[in-house]
Amino acid sequence: MHAGASPSESADLLAAVAGSCDAVVVLGGDGIVHLALQALALGQTPLGIIPAGTGNDMVDVLGLPADPMSAADAVLAALDAGSVRRLDLGRTDTGRWWATVLCAGFDSAVNERADRLRWPRGPHRYDVAIVAEIVRLAPRRFRVEIDDVTLDLAATLVAVGNAPQYGGGKRMTPEARMDDGEFAVTIVGPVSRMTLARLAPTLPRAGHIGHPAVHTYTATSVRLEAPSTLAYADGERIGPLPLSTTCIAGALPVLVPPGTVGRAFSGS
Repeated sequence: MHAGASPSESADLLAAVAGSCDAVVVLGGDGIVHLALQALALGQTPLGIIPAGTGNDMVDVLGLPADPMSAADAVLAALDAGSVRRLDLGRTDTGRWWATVLCAGFDSAVNERADRLRWPRGPHRYDVAIVAEIVRLAPRRFRVEIDDVTLDLAATLVAVGNAPQYGGGKRMTPEARMDDGEFAVTIVGPVSRMTLARLAPTLPRAGHIGHPAVHTYTATSVRLEAPSTLAYADGERIGPLPLSTTCIAGALPVLVPPGTVGRAFSGS
């Protein structure tokens, strides 16, 4: 067992063991999963996940137990059975891999603020960050290239989903699946503070879908441009726009026990 004292040390440990063991099992949240992707993407060494983080969206969409001890049992069962599924990943033009949702606009500003918060701990810090960002809400001018279609528009946020949810269960891209070779893209146009405040609590049940300001697309590649706007993915800071990302089918092997049903998979 190895434990890194910092994200960079953890990344070095993951790079050192990838390809030289039967599996890499990480203990943590979506942040440590994001680190593991950088070492394991396009390889044959499967990833096992034991949740101990803030959002744990990867564990949730894979249908794995939320309890760490039960999740450890599930990972061991998958390893014993040789039960591995390959998941799609997003890859940016900077070479960064990501797994769940890449976002820019209001939601990336929420992530930026949530990362600075020391209270409350857990997924509720996202709720606090949402309230704070609603106060300073303003639409941004985006240029969004979705495969061969270019959109120039004002938007509150753009979310590119490889998985259906982020931020501790908020289903911003509910139609996204991690084994279909494409992204689900959600664009929220200009909305009032009141409208956004009403929509935010409905995200765990995808209640924003169908609202007149919300538009959805599918794509294998997406390019985002907007002034003074950051992109986040898997809850991690990716960097400023412009940025392009492509869906890479079957890029990540993951340990999932036989018969597990999660929202990550087609048909679920």
